[in-house]
Amino acid sequence: MTAPARDRSTVSPGLFTSATVQLPPYRIQWLARFMYGDAFEFLVIGVIILNASALAVLTYDGLDPTTEALALFIDRVAIVFYTVEVALRIVSYGSKPWMFFRNGWNVFDFLIVVAIPFLSGTTVIFRLVRLLRILRIFRFLPEARILMLSMIKSVSPLANLAVLIGFLMFIYAMAGVYLFGEQAPERWGDVGTAMLTLTVMLTLENFPDAFLGGLEITPWALIYFLSYMFFIVFTVLNVLIGIVITAMDNARDEVTAERAAEGGTTATGTILLPRSGAGGPAGHDPATDAALAPLVDLDALAAELDDLDRAGTASPDHIRRIRDEIARLREG
Repeated sequence: MTAPARDRSTVSPGLFTSATVQLPPYRIQWLARFMYGDAFEFLVIGVIILNASALAVLTYDGLDPTTEALALFIDRVAIVFYTVEVALRIVSYGSKPWMFFRNGWNVFDFLIVVAIPFLSGTTVIFRLVRLLRILRIFRFLPEARILMLSMIKSVSPLANLAVLIGFLMFIYAMAGVYLFGEQAPERWGDVGTAMLTLTVMLTLENFPDAFLGGLEITPWALIYFLSYMFFIVFTVLNVLIGIVITAMDNARDEVTAERAAEGGTTATGTILLPRSGAGGPAGHDPATDAALAPLVDLDALAAELDDLDRAGTASPDHIRRIRDEIARLREG
């Protein structure tokens, strides 16, 4: 593929990023470039923000009839726009429209658009579905997508942390009932009230009042509250930060690995994986292409990484990870 042809089939998915991805040959190139273009994506973001504003206006009581009618009109126009947008994106996949559904965000968009007509008679659910449409704005922010993926990956370790902290707080709640229950029943009268008090204290809200109040009851309050602050409050904060950072690194590595394997956009920019002995997509026998597919020109990829490293436009940590993967592939 010549440089001009490659430029014509290369787009930048998502705003506020310089990374690019090469369009597969089966896609309708001009339509895909239009859908990925900054002008169209800004239009979609504008419609989403306008739709969100209209939904916010509709939450107020006693609206002027003209204002209410305008907000409802904007909401209906937004629904039509979303439907046309998703339809055009499916059409842009050309001879392989099912490839549209291999992307999780595409599936999310499709379900939200398709579910709206079927839920129009259920008021509460319909409003919730309309609210979910606002989340589509994250599709245009690659880093925000990584953050959301990291949140999802954090669920499992956070659940384990919640069980541990809940067990420790139960012990502290029982101890609080024994120490302060008789003199301060409004905060420590039973285990449920004590658990509620300790939960509020996780944010250090009213901690000085509870601490000083406990000291007036028993000197053991000093050990009780200081140990709770250091072993529970600070531990929860530090572990939460560690879980989120680890999940974010895992999410970024996962997205980078997937996109690099597909020759797509990564955190270090475009990584196009040229095939050994391939001169271009035209005139190739499919069986030969399939046989050459695993043969990646690692030297060319390493040279591209050297250029990114010298330019200083890529994360050194990501470059190091990709170099390690190249070394592993060469050894294999």
